[in-house]
Formats: sequence, structure tokens, C-alpha cells
Amino acid sequence: QVQLVESGGGLVQAGGSLRLSCAASGLTFSTYVMGWFRQAPGKEREFVASIRWSGGSTYYSDSVKGRFAISGDNAKNTGYLQMNSLKPEDTAVYYCAVRKGVKYDCWGQGTQVTVSS
Repeated sequence: QVQLVESGGGLVQAGGSLRLSCAASGLTFSTYVMGWFRQAPGKEREFVASIRWSGGSTYYSDSVKGRFAISGDNAKNTGYLQMNSLKPEDTAVYYCAVRKGVKYDCWGQGTQVTVSS
């Protein structure tokens, strides 16, 4: 059974940093694309970043480009989202997800990130 567990969220002041982790079980990360998404209160879930393990291609939304970095550790079957220069508008529940095809079909439970001004 595939399972994703996020951790690393918390409360941070604007300008600070956090690193989110996504630990996977029941799959081999290297055969998937991993993505990070977020959902703020009253808003739709939005794409943040993704990484294709095979080849290492990364993609970022314009709102986080240059501030966030997605990476992974194959040996630990864990993905990461390093978030720097955080802004209050980054406040949201952050989710990791994986896909082999077009659709992300396995999601974690989410971790709350709150950025105070």
C-alpha cells in the first residue's frame, strides 16, 4: 500500500525558512514524479513544485520560483521542499503527491505552514 507522510510544517516569521519532508512507503520514488501542492483557507489547491526523479527535472510555480527548492533522497525514499524567504501569503496546508502518469493519484495528509507578518 502506497503511503505518503509529510512533516516539517510549523509557524515561522516572514523571511524565515522551513523544510518540508515527504516520506514514501510502498513505492520507489525513482519511478515517479513527486509534486508539492498547497491549499490556503477559502482557496483552491494550487501547484507549488514537482520533480521527476528520473532525470531530475524540476518545475515551480511563479509564486515560489527562486525561493523554494524541491529535492529528494532516493536512499531514504523521501522528498523535500526547502522554503526560504517565506511570506504570509505562503500560509497554507502543504501536500505532497506522486504520479506515474498524468494524474497525481496518491496524496499525503498535509502539513500546516503558517507565516506570520
